[in-house]
Amino acid sequence: MNVLDLFSGIGGLALGLKRAGMRSAAFCEAEPYCRRVLARHWPGVPIYDDVRTLTSDRLRSDGVSVDAIAGGFPCQDISYAGFGAGLAGERSGLFYEYARLISELGPDIAIVENVSALLDRGMADVLGTLSDLGYHALWDTVSACAVGHAHMRRRVFIVAYADRLNGWERFRHSFARSYRQIQTLDGFQSARARERARLANPSELYRGADGLPFGMERNRAIGNAVAPAVAEKIGRAIMTALTEQQRNEVK
Repeated sequence: MNVLDLFSGIGGLALGLKRAGMRSAAFCEAEPYCRRVLARHWPGVPIYDDVRTLTSDRLRSDGVSVDAIAGGFPCQDISYAGFGAGLAGERSGLFYEYARLISELGPDIAIVENVSALLDRGMADVLGTLSDLGYHALWDTVSACAVGHAHMRRRVFIVAYADRLNGWERFRHSFARSYRQIQTLDGFQSARARERARLANPSELYRGADGLPFGMERNRAIGNAVAPAVAEKIGRAIMTALTEQQRNEVK
């Protein structure tokens, strides 16, 4: 499955999906430091710098084939730490560029990630937009501690799938079964203990970032990144559901 990765950051979502068996076909990321990280770890994969100017025609002319789109659009206007402009904000409103690319490319799958505040500040608009484009969706919040990390990082993940997929009901049921297993991994008490230990030595989280070149950029990029292990779990659930769907079609 070829994935167009939007708002890519340093590739946390892409790394998890790669481990699940998906392939990054192209990236789109505005920050120069993050683009350098992506180029190092995914050599030869096209990297675009502005989602607003990225089009299906441009991708096709560059030979990029897309089966799925994935990305966590900016959270600044959605986060409780912000002013609450939601999807009307300049940054978080870039979701509609994501939606435009879904409309232009028509992928089988779209994976949308954002902070949990999206549930209160824009979830209805996101789901309504996806529905208008012809996509069903399943969603849930997943914490980084669900996969053994020392921090909470509670995020909403939406998996949308095209109405046209044959047997989409079977896909939905298969994906829901796989997805449900993720939340059973949450160990909040253990995670809080590890978080307290991390706060006692913040440099440990960033593996000695103090004094390194681009230290501030590195720390900010890590702070914005999707936990790859969470993305891998979601990617594997998608791949399992698609495999079951294909088997049913053969029958």
